[in-house]
Amino acid sequence: MRTLFLYLLLTLPGIAVSQVIQAQPVSDSTAIDSTYLGMLSELLVTARRSATPRLESPEAIGAVSVTTIRRHQYRSSPEALAAASGVFLQKTNHGGGSPFLRGLTGNQTLLLIDGIRLSNATFRYGPNQYFNTIDVFSLDRIEVLRGNGSVQYGSDALGGTIQAFSHDAVLAATPTWGGTVLLRGATQGMEQSAHGRLNFSSSRIAATGGLSYRHFGDLVGGDSTGRQSPSGYPEFDVDVKARFVLSPSTQLVAAHQQVHQWQVPVFHKIQLENFAENAFDPQRRQLSYARLEQALQRQGPWRSFSLTASVQETEEGRRSQKNGSSVLRYENDKVRSLGLIAQINSVFSRYWTANSGIDVYHDRVRSSRTDTDQSTGIANPKRGLYPDGSTMTSFSVFTLHEAAVQDWRFTAGARWNGFDISARDEAIGAVRLHPSALVGNLSVLRKTGPNARVFAAFNSAFRAPNIDDLGTLGIVDFRFETPNYALQPEHSFQYQLGYKYSGKTVQGELYLYRSELRDLITRIRQDTQTRQGYPLYQKENAERAYIQGVESNWRYAFRQRWTLQGSLTYAYGQNLTQREPMRRIPPLFGRLALDYQPGPWSFGLETQAAGAQRRLAKGDTEDNRIPKGGTPGWALLNLYAGVTWKHVSVRLSALNLWNTDYRTHGSGVNGYGRSVFVTVSAQW
Repeated sequence: MRTLFLYLLLTLPGIAVSQVIQAQPVSDSTAIDSTYLGMLSELLVTARRSATPRLESPEAIGAVSVTTIRRHQYRSSPEALAAASGVFLQKTNHGGGSPFLRGLTGNQTLLLIDGIRLSNATFRYGPNQYFNTIDVFSLDRIEVLRGNGSVQYGSDALGGTIQAFSHDAVLAATPTWGGTVLLRGATQGMEQSAHGRLNFSSSRIAATGGLSYRHFGDLVGGDSTGRQSPSGYPEFDVDVKARFVLSPSTQLVAAHQQVHQWQVPVFHKIQLENFAENAFDPQRRQLSYARLEQALQRQGPWRSFSLTASVQETEEGRRSQKNGSSVLRYENDKVRSLGLIAQINSVFSRYWTANSGIDVYHDRVRSSRTDTDQSTGIANPKRGLYPDGSTMTSFSVFTLHEAAVQDWRFTAGARWNGFDISARDEAIGAVRLHPSALVGNLSVLRKTGPNARVFAAFNSAFRAPNIDDLGTLGIVDFRFETPNYALQPEHSFQYQLGYKYSGKTVQGELYLYRSELRDLITRIRQDTQTRQGYPLYQKENAERAYIQGVESNWRYAFRQRWTLQGSLTYAYGQNLTQREPMRRIPPLFGRLALDYQPGPWSFGLETQAAGAQRRLAKGDTEDNRIPKGGTPGWALLNLYAGVTWKHVSVRLSALNLWNTDYRTHGSGVNGYGRSVFVTVSAQW
């Protein structure tokens, strides 16, 4: 708590500091490393589906750059979100990582990769592991849009939108080859990784391709926790992207990504629920897409057009066997997602621009289960977790508009989204549903000085019931669920006030928000009934709730190569229907980092902390991942160092120097104990 108090002292007074700097501008002769000038000047895509300066965006949006990912040696894409303001990460298992945005996670937070939905028809309510099926070595950056995204991208963005961007293929005037070889290891065998990347650039063709093999040992916790076995797993990844210049105004981008993880243990199931074996095997995703980018040469108001076609396949296998049982259960769910996105950018006048288009996605689910008695060798096929062959088709039309008049900037947008959901359930026969939703957003931003902006925003969002909501039949976490085909979309209405400041030495932002949630789909226990030893639940549109909070993030660049950055996030959630706290609300949490970069060297000292979470819903108290009485608070101290000499770089991360025993709220595995990660890379 002392660390959190320090965060408060450093972050919240930033508004007053920025006003002083605004009144007394820093001299132009002040020299500051350009590395630290990009926090609010960077161009981000997710908020408007086109590049917009972060300072001019009336949204709570941030990014984690490839430079930050490399400097901190983040093990996975979810763990890289530790550097993003306002993101809380829950880990059910070491092969997972579920980000929380404004108190929500799972299928209530939208995930994208290169503008294409990663979220599909079987994304689960509550924490899931799917963001970990993106290879962190393939990424150029991750953008986080908090509290928004339904108008821009459709269903699921109740808490916000997280978009990962893969490395681009970059054109060059003359043919050029380049590449990277990287090796990484960690103490106590927690990681052995090898990654290679080859790049080619020319004036008409550019390409980049990467290959990763990774083996993660069991996660070793702090203090008395020690080795958490089994929790480690292997991984193999491939990514390729190419850019072709078809004409001076036309380019084609083609890409393929593949991530394959196997034997990924669910640690808390083995430790707490009497399982001899419980693992995801495999955990796999592959995506192929082609994008045509066309400049329209000022033909009327139309400026550019893009068309993206994609096919994405995910597979989740689950192996489980109880202690003392001879029955090995194997479940397998595959989702094939076809996508088509058409988008056009328009300039109607010097004051008015727009971005409009259509999105179409079609998901087909294959689900199976086999129980094998190992004493006899007899395999018994049964219904899978979902109705086999079920489909979910989404069709939507959207338009986003922006008008800038002197010191004012107005934005407004709307989306209509319709669905066709089809399933054949063995219990009730054929089912067909057609939910739909209309959502919109509106904001006004005011320039209050050369470096300061204030804004007010409203947006509505929705989440259509998916195949996981409608058709789940089986054991999920610590409960047994049965289908309900009468569900309707969830809705949220969010109000937000924001302040942004971007000076030469100080940059920062402060947000206040309130989200009102209606028709929430929640699991309702069916009296005292049980199935296979688990309490029986069914999902219903049964609850109303609200979440409100504050987010702050400030950076101070001093001297020439020093920076100090601090962030603080607090959310308060209340279930109005049950008259209790909302489930899984993160505690107060924050980050404070001091960085120094003298020439080719870099040094960093970081502390991360979270307060105790003792405001628990009834569902939290029944969750065996949450200690009795709530999750204790914690604070970590991490040290980073690196050097680049010619074409060779060496990075070192010393994590949890105090060897604190801790667990992020709702997780099924404890965090890293005192450990060291080392990366050696060569680039040419």
